[in-house]
Amino acid sequence: MIIATGIDAVHVPRFSAMVTRRPRLIDRLFTPEESHRGAGELLSASSLAARFAAKEAVAKALGAPPGLAWHDCQVLSGEDGRPMLRIIGTVYAAATDAGIDRWHLSLTHDGAYAIAQVLAEGPDRRASQPMGEDRMS
Repeated sequence: MIIATGIDAVHVPRFSAMVTRRPRLIDRLFTPEESHRGAGELLSASSLAARFAAKEAVAKALGAPPGLAWHDCQVLSGEDGRPMLRIIGTVYAAATDAGIDRWHLSLTHDGAYAIAQVLAEGPDRRASQPMGEDRMS
């Protein structure tokens, strides 16, 4: 059952200028596994902007509770190259509280914008309600 969705867009030139002015911001926002290729090369500004948008989209899907740590939501590449989320700590706790146990992530970047959309799923708790009971969706 879909519990929540989140979407975010990042203006890549603005994001790039921000991390150029404050290079330590990359370490504050991303783990090394997220921000670098296998050979230790930093990802492009558009890829980092898309990953940042994904973190923001996750926060929106969770209702932006206070205290979420940037490193507790990691945007990684799966073995097949598709983006995936690894959530731990504060983000895991917020997701568990919301009944979320699965995430779907889509990233795109073209020209000046990077966009991420997440879909949060959890068990269908309505299935245990008696048939015929009125339910608002």
